[in-house]
Amino acid sequence: MVRLLKIYVRSDEVYILQKLMNRLFVLNKFGIFSFTFFIVIFSSVVMHLLEPKTFPHWFDALWYVMTTVTTVGYGDYYPVSTAGRIYAIFIFLIGIGIAGLAIGKLVEALGAHRKRKEEGRLTFKGKNHFVIIGWSEKAKYAVSEIIETHPNLEVVLIDNLPVTPITHQSVHYIQGDPSIEGTLVQANLKEAKSVLVFSDDSIHDSALADGKTLLIVTSVERLTPHIHSTVEIKKEEHIKNFRHAKVDEFVLSHETVSRMAVRSAFSKGITEIYTQLLSHKEGENLFEVRKQSEWVTYKDAFDSLLQQGATLIADGNDLSINKKLDQTISDDARLYIICSKDVYEAILKH
Repeated sequence: MVRLLKIYVRSDEVYILQKLMNRLFVLNKFGIFSFTFFIVIFSSVVMHLLEPKTFPHWFDALWYVMTTVTTVGYGDYYPVSTAGRIYAIFIFLIGIGIAGLAIGKLVEALGAHRKRKEEGRLTFKGKNHFVIIGWSEKAKYAVSEIIETHPNLEVVLIDNLPVTPITHQSVHYIQGDPSIEGTLVQANLKEAKSVLVFSDDSIHDSALADGKTLLIVTSVERLTPHIHSTVEIKKEEHIKNFRHAKVDEFVLSHETVSRMAVRSAFSKGITEIYTQLLSHKEGENLFEVRKQSEWVTYKDAFDSLLQQGATLIADGNDLSINKKLDQTISDDARLYIICSKDVYEAILKH
C-alpha cells in the first residue's frame, strides 16, 4: 500500500499523511484519552442529531458509538440515512483506530506502572507504616512476622536491589541508598510509625558494618527525630555511638544468638520458650497493653489480667513487677503480658 501511495499520490500528500500518523503515535497518554473521549461524545451527539428516530435518546447513540469503536458491533442499532451512514464510515476509520490506540496506551501505562513498582521507583504515599532498611534473611523473617501479627499494617522496604525481593500486597519496595534523604522521603519516613534497620551481612568487618548502619540511622534521626527506631548492631561496644544518635532500641545480633545458645546448653528446652515469645504464630506470646481505669496499683492489674488468662511481667524494661505490686501505676505505663492471641484480643475489647 505504501508503494501504491508513492505511485498514485503526490509526494507532499504522502508526507502530510506520514506526519499525521507520527503525531498520533507520539501523543501523550492524556492527549490520546482526551481525544478519544471527545470523539465518542461528539459522535454520539452527531448520530443523535442526524437520526433522531433511529437514536431517540443520546444514550442510544452513545451505545452505538461505543459498540462500534470497540469493534463489538451488536447490530441492535445502526444508521439508515445517507448522512448517518457517511458519518458511521468516519467512525469506522477514525474512531476504531483512536480507541485501539487509547487501549494500547492504557495497557502500556499499566505495564510501566507495574515495572516501576517492582523496581522501587514509586513514591509511597501511605501513613503509619513500618519501614525496614536492608534486605536479608533476617529482614525476610521480620516482614513475615509483621504480616502475621498485623495483616493490615503496610511495610516499606528500602534496599539497593534492582527489583523487589518480595511480592506482597502489603509490602512496598523503594530502591536507593537509605543514607540519602531523597530515598527516605520517597519512603514517606516522616509519616511512618517505626523504622527497623538491619546490618549489612555482606560486610564481614563488624566495625564497618556498624559504621554503615550508624550513617543510615543518623540520616533517619535527622529527618524524623520523633520516629521509633530499632537497629541491629554487630558489636556491643558500639552501642554508645548509637545512643548518641538517639536510637530507641538495639538488637545485638551476635551476642543474642550466643547467649541463647549458652542458655540452651544449661537449660534444656529454653530456646523453645524464647522462640515462642518472639513469634506470634503459635502458643503464648508477648503483648503490650495500656493501663485500664480500674487499675490503681500493679496488684490490681496483675490480678485482673490473671483472671482473664494473662500474666503481667513488666512495665517497660522493668521486670520487677512482683516487688512493687502495691505501687501506683502511672498513666503512661507500658505493661507487657504473656498470653495467647485470643486472650489478648479479648483484653483489648474489655
